Amino acid sequence: MDNEELLYQLALTMLPDIGAITAKKLIAYVGSPEGVFREKTHILQKIPGIGQHIAQKINLKNTLHKAEYEIKTMRRDGISAIYYRDADYPWKLKNCDDGPVLLFYRGKREFNRPKYLSIVGTRNATQYGKDMCKSIIGSLSSKYPDLVIVSGLAYGIDITAHRAALDYGLDTIAVLAHGLNTIYPYIHRESAIKITKQGSIVSDFHSTIKPERNNFLRRNRIIAGLSDATLVIESGHKGGSLITADIASSYDREVLALPGRSEDKYSVGCNQLIKKNIAALIESGDDIEFILNWEVTQAPREAQVQLNIALTEDERSILNIIKACPLAGPEIISIRSDIKLQSVIVQLLQMELRNWISVLPGNTYKLSVKLPEIHETI
Repeated sequence: MDNEELLYQLALTMLPDIGAITAKKLIAYVGSPEGVFREKTHILQKIPGIGQHIAQKINLKNTLHKAEYEIKTMRRDGISAIYYRDADYPWKLKNCDDGPVLLFYRGKREFNRPKYLSIVGTRNATQYGKDMCKSIIGSLSSKYPDLVIVSGLAYGIDITAHRAALDYGLDTIAVLAHGLNTIYPYIHRESAIKITKQGSIVSDFHSTIKPERNNFLRRNRIIAGLSDATLVIESGHKGGSLITADIASSYDREVLALPGRSEDKYSVGCNQLIKKNIAALIESGDDIEFILNWEVTQAPREAQVQLNIALTEDERSILNIIKACPLAGPEIISIRSDIKLQSVIVQLLQMELRNWISVLPGNTYKLSVKLPEIHETI
């Protein structure tokens, strides 16, 4: 895309009172963003749904400086844009009438994988919600390594979904509610950097746009539009997650929800979606596979999360023994590690709760994580 072509595209998206639907209508009648600005006002106002009010706002001079500044900012910050008529524009999003004319991104320019799943939920996620989010993504990753997880980089379920996708080796897309030259919340900056290497961060907001409340509602349509289905994991009786679910439903995409106890504050929204037949009840990755009629296209791989945390000497020793001797029980681990049996039993239980290991028949253990930083000492 050359600068002149991008200049007109940017300028069109910067015009007041002209959203994605109106902009696409203008382009459809005139042929291109440049043509929109070169066409005479009295011709433009004859286009159905345009009229004099909108036609008079189409003035390149009013937006030229802003568009030129945006191009400089994009070049400086490594931001690219994909036009809705480009062949590699997300085809699922192209099917949405209000899909953005320009989608800004940092990271991979790859938006047409076979399977996309959006995962959203409350910012105040419980441990149950986080654990279920990780479990579902882990289960799906073992069968569908080409699956892409989409979310909004927010606190709670969003960031849990992104990090789980990264841990399980899946690509993930973070949809932001502001320009891509900043990250909000800033505490998720490190994760955002990782996402650009294992997916992308995207937005339809220009660089000068800050994270304001209304922007998040507009952002949600992209989260819903990019995917085959939207899964809601924990939500109060109102909030952005339910809005995203409504948008997904309006796009004729599947809506899925994780049920919870009736007295749980952050299960009310999910339970209502299920009760009203807006969402299918989901308890596992297998349920999603069934609802979406996904077929495994390659042999399942063993899903293992990369363990990248500081370990105690005892933890390191126990995990090394399990890695080298998969059939070792607590007694053998105690003898080989020279750690008291009671302490070994307690630590094995903690490791199981953290999903570091899984228990096999015969009270033996198997690693559920990768340990590249641990060297054999046995």
